[in-house]
Amino acid sequence: MFKKRLTILSIILCFSLIQLSFAQTSKNELYLKQIASIDSLFSNTFQKHKQIWVQLPENYNQNSSMKFPVIFILDGGALMNSLETVYDNYLGHYLPNMILVGISNSTNRTRDLTTSKIKMRRGIEMDQNTGGADKFTQFIEKELIPYIDSNYRTTPYRTLIGHSYGGLFTINMLINHNHLFNNYIAIDPSLDWDNQKLLKQAKTKLSLENFKGKSLFVSLAAEQLHMWNEKVTIDNIMEDTSEFSLFGRSIIELSNFATSQKQNELKFSWKVYPEDLHGTVPLPSMRDGLVFLFDWFQFKNPPKYNNPKTTVVELEKLLFEQEKIYTVNFGYAFPPMIEELFTGYGYMNMQMGKNKKAKLFFEKGIKYYPKSANAYDSMAEFYETQKDYSNAIKNMKKAFELSGSKTHKDRLEKLQAKN
Repeated sequence: MFKKRLTILSIILCFSLIQLSFAQTSKNELYLKQIASIDSLFSNTFQKHKQIWVQLPENYNQNSSMKFPVIFILDGGALMNSLETVYDNYLGHYLPNMILVGISNSTNRTRDLTTSKIKMRRGIEMDQNTGGADKFTQFIEKELIPYIDSNYRTTPYRTLIGHSYGGLFTINMLINHNHLFNNYIAIDPSLDWDNQKLLKQAKTKLSLENFKGKSLFVSLAAEQLHMWNEKVTIDNIMEDTSEFSLFGRSIIELSNFATSQKQNELKFSWKVYPEDLHGTVPLPSMRDGLVFLFDWFQFKNPPKYNNPKTTVVELEKLLFEQEKIYTVNFGYAFPPMIEELFTGYGYMNMQMGKNKKAKLFFEKGIKYYPKSANAYDSMAEFYETQKDYSNAIKNMKKAFELSGSKTHKDRLEKLQAKN
């Protein structure tokens, strides 16, 4: 009777998650057409075309020399809209401009994301192929990443996000293939898979290997830690020994162990979401995970930039230190501010009559974003307010040369008429 009850509950749970995933994917794919470009590549690994979604930063220019870090998210059809929401909200102060790539897992999801073959799970037979993570990893490493790198302006700084089976896959990538990504977000990962096989392997590697330069954020949805016993909570779950709570216990076991292994230099954090279910936890996990992974990107001393009393010399020093932080963490030269901030601080100081500081920000914008028509347009406007029409014209000519837009052409003609 107990086994029958387990089987029925497992079927109901699995069916509910499949239906939820299908509904979300269908709805979200319609939305994705509005925010991202649909792309595809032919995979020799799978002998079929694989669909992806690509969202580019607003300041992306294929002809520019500027390149961008990349976030890859599994189950892109269901989850990329949540990623886009978090990214847009925290862009600038918390997150750099990045390329977002959604990977489709709408077919053969269980096969592609699980790390070993099994025949039974939670008392029921697995009627789908399993254990295809190595093959899917080969597709990502040999085909997808090279395709993105050759068709878009990317840097080698990459982040991987996965939920559920995708979280299992994400941790497997960190443990066994960590040359591919710098950052990992594993959302409610299915570490109970195959009698915790990957969890056991992860504990061994976390204790023996070095993970310097790698970051992992793990989340756990704790609204329902036990399939049918509401008395099992985050406070007592580790005392339960049933298969019903193995999912939650596995995440806690990994997280507690990873926290204790300071010697491996992995940057690690995890968080429990007591009011979230498995299906609702991705959005808050992405928010907290990305803010954690990029905590070094968060602007240092913003009040100094806003304070009218901060001198040009002090600003120069702040920008130098910020650039150094970014360059060390990214592993390559990186501007101390996104372009929008250079422009914003330039106009803010110009409006306050702090012309030397305004000029500093506009000049830095051109230095770090030399292919940006907007940077030269802003510099031209600054010189125009100073009635320095010669330099205003010079910068507007450059803006027009880069953009070819009628707006810049008209502004150039007006400035030439004033000179």
